[in-house]
Amino acid sequence: MANNQVLLLQPINGLGAEGDTVTVKAGYARNFLLPRKLALPITQANKKHVESLLKAREAREQKEFENARALSERIEKISIAIAVKTGEGGKMFGAVTANDLLERLKEEGIELTKKQLQLAAPIKELGSHTAGVKIHTDIETELKFEVVSENPIEEGADSEEEIADDDE
Repeated sequence: MANNQVLLLQPINGLGAEGDTVTVKAGYARNFLLPRKLALPITQANKKHVESLLKAREAREQKEFENARALSERIEKISIAIAVKTGEGGKMFGAVTANDLLERLKEEGIELTKKQLQLAAPIKELGSHTAGVKIHTDIETELKFEVVSENPIEEGADSEEEIADDDE
């Protein structure tokens, strides 16, 4: 099978970033990358273009890193409480999932993907919990959140939840 070397003009998931020289199947280059102007065939003239692409890539990566660091600081400072329905003795109906957390974060103005939020398993107990958040390849942080009952707990009620209900 024939392979071609191409110079990527834009970052492509699973292939590389702009300025990278990659070897791909000839058909992929001919039918997908080149017509969409995502890559250029390697020639002497195009090799000179590599330097400008590498500078643009460095600037983009630096900006992404700064944005990720700022987002990480915002996530560390935020406090989230998720109210769930409970039955006797504080037993939860259902569980708190990554989608619930993402939705709650969206209300706070923080946009994350499901891949970035690392919740080992759905939360099935009331109380304080943490979930890992991988914002950037070099930046990871923890999201701290509370799972609280939306209705008063009848048996063995915790004093903290009674105080929270009195404040409302």
